[in-house]
Amino acid sequence: MFDHPIPRVFQNRFSTQYRCFSVSMLAGPNDRSDVEKGGKIIMPPSALDQLSRLNITYPMLFKLTNKNSDRMTHCGVLEFVADEGICYLPHWMMQNLLLEEGGLVQVESVNLQVATYSKFQPQSPDFLDITNPKAVLENALRNFACLTTGDVIAINYNEKIYELRVMETKPDKAVSIIECDMNVDFDAPLGYKEPERNAQHEETTDVEADHSGYVSDLGFRAFSGSGNRLDGKKKGVEPSPSPIKPGDIRRGIPNYDFKIGRITFIRNSRPLVKKVEEDESGSRFIAFSGEGQSLRKKGRKP
Repeated sequence: MFDHPIPRVFQNRFSTQYRCFSVSMLAGPNDRSDVEKGGKIIMPPSALDQLSRLNITYPMLFKLTNKNSDRMTHCGVLEFVADEGICYLPHWMMQNLLLEEGGLVQVESVNLQVATYSKFQPQSPDFLDITNPKAVLENALRNFACLTTGDVIAINYNEKIYELRVMETKPDKAVSIIECDMNVDFDAPLGYKEPERNAQHEETTDVEADHSGYVSDLGFRAFSGSGNRLDGKKKGVEPSPSPIKPGDIRRGIPNYDFKIGRITFIRNSRPLVKKVEEDESGSRFIAFSGEGQSLRKKGRKP
C-alpha cells in the first residue's frame, strides 16, 4: 500500500489538522456552556479511532498550534462527538491562538510532566474581591487538564468571568495538572495600585491639657449640692465637689492627651470620697453633747 514504511517515531503520535469553531457553534439541544469553563476540547469520533490504535499514554493531552500566527497551547479532550474534520474549542483558547471561526489548527498528542508549581496574574483588580481566591481557582482548575506558560485562562465565579495569565509553571513551560499536588501563587493584578499611606506627624507638647471647659458638659453629679445641719449652724455645710480629673470625663469628649502607640482602657470607676476638712475641736459638732433638764428638782430632805 505504501512504497516506504512509516517510521516508528511517527506511529505512536497523533497529528492532524481540524477546522476549529467555538463551543457556541456546536449543534444540539443541550447547552454546552460547561466546555467554556475548562481547558478541554471536543473532537470527532475518527480521532478516537486513531488514538485507540496508537500506543499513547493516558490521560490524552494535545498540543494545539496555529501555524499562521505561530501560537500554541495545550489542552485535554472532553468528548468525541464533533462532526468530521471539525473540533470545538473554548472561546478563551481561540483568543490565545488568535484563531477565527473556521480557522485551521494543528492537533498533536503529547506527554507532559506533572505540575509542581504555578503562578497566576489576575487581569483585573476585581479578582481581589473574592474572599478565598485559592479555593476558587482550585475548584475551577478541576475542569482543566494542563497549563501553558503565557496563556490567559478564564474561570467563572458568581456569574462573572475572571481572566488569569499563567506567569510561570514548573517543572516545564507546559505541565499536566491531573491528579497532582501543585503549589499556587498569585502576582499583583494587572492595573493594581498600592493604596497611598499619608504619614501623620504629630508634635508632642509637655503642656498639660486644660479640662476646665468640660465642667458645663458633665451634667448631673451626685452629692454636689449643699445641706442643712440639725443644730442650725452653717459651718461645714457648703458644697465642696471633688476636682474634675481627665478620667472622670464622660465618653464622647476627645482625649487630647492621646499619643500614638498608647492604648487607654476606659472603665467605670467610682470617684474617691473626699473627706471634709476638720475644723477646730471647739467649733465641731458633737452629737449628744448638750445639757439636759429634769422635771423633778433634787433637794435635801428635812
